[in-house]
Amino acid sequence: MIRRVHYRRKHTYRTASNKVRVVKTPGTLPSHLGGQLTIQYRFKKGKGQVCGDTGAKLQGIPHLRPKAFKRLSKTKKTVARPYGGTRTAEAVKTRCGGECA
Repeated sequence: MIRRVHYRRKHTYRTASNKVRVVKTPGTLPSHLGGQLTIQYRFKKGKGQVCGDTGAKLQGIPHLRPKAFKRLSKTKKTVARPYGGTRTAEAVKTRCGGECA
């Protein structure tokens, strides 16, 4: 028979923002949560930044959700060249005619 678990938050529908994973807590005796099933909430994955010209993913920039991306320092959000965190190297070459990159 399947052991059932309950959501711990108010959101009770199985949507993309309410993903959960069922895990068994350590312990074998039926003590206070030992050896029982409980829920771990999963977080959405980031899709990563894309180039504004070509639509390709930018290398060297982490794929994070917007809130986590906002907390990074500027050196982790950009690449050290003109149009660093917004365009790929190929797009910069075509845009500047080979003078920028």
